Amino acid sequence: MTERALAERGGTETADARDLLGKTFVITGATGGIGLETAIALARRGAGLVLVGRDRTRGDAALARLRREVPGAIAEADYADLSSIAEVKALAARLSALPRIDVLLNNAGGMFARREVTAEGLERTFALNHMAYVVLTLGLIDTLRRSGPVRIVNVASEAHKGVTLDFDDLQGERGYSGWPAYRRSKLANILFTRELARRLADKGMTSITANCLHPGFVATRIGDNNRGLWGLGIRIAKLFALSLEQGAKTSIHVTTAPEFSSTSGAYVVRSRITDPSAAAQDDAAARRLWDASVALAGLTGL
Repeated sequence: MTERALAERGGTETADARDLLGKTFVITGATGGIGLETAIALARRGAGLVLVGRDRTRGDAALARLRREVPGAIAEADYADLSSIAEVKALAARLSALPRIDVLLNNAGGMFARREVTAEGLERTFALNHMAYVVLTLGLIDTLRRSGPVRIVNVASEAHKGVTLDFDDLQGERGYSGWPAYRRSKLANILFTRELARRLADKGMTSITANCLHPGFVATRIGDNNRGLWGLGIRIAKLFALSLEQGAKTSIHVTTAPEFSSTSGAYVVRSRITDPSAAAQDDAAARRLWDASVALAGLTGL
């Protein structure tokens, strides 16, 4: 990855306002789905982009589409298996070489019908949907601190409602089921955001905000890796889902709207701040999850 392309201004003017010129957005899960739609919308406004994905072929296709729809777009791709703590740490080290990062959008996620364990011994849903957010965010914290003002935005979900975390079984070793595991991972996203916002404020790092959002039920590729009746059910449900363009609206709003330059710790649905579940407002659980997560990742935290 070069610093030059992301530091340069320029590109062909479009019909949209170029209000994001000179700003760099890092978006995970950006080689397709909501992430790519968000990236295209931001590119039209002049943003420089780093699209983070896992598959280079899909990354090349995403960059080609982006540059086709937004001639002159400033964009690069980087690759990592975000379910691997080691790979996320390496990604963070590479991205730390960027001149600045104005927005970190943790968007990547997955859903797994069967319990899978990563090489590092973590249940894959927990590793990809939650630990990647933690490790990448904290791995970039020094870059974010010197880049301010900065926004950290985490994609969560209304699916978090109705579940709690079992701190004695965060890895789902007892009675794993794919949908509850996904729901708990989205609860973890909100708790992480809440604790991150609190710690940033306590450290006087007020130039960095941390918020999370529900994009809506969107017809993305999530869950397509599953087979059988469970996978079929997901694909049928998506027939009634929002379009990718509709699903990207809240991510675009939280990453660019003026009010979120000073708002931190919020949960946003349909571009409006709303209350998450009671479990997602449990400060003791947020602190406990933070401690468990940084210990698993071998990080010092904030």
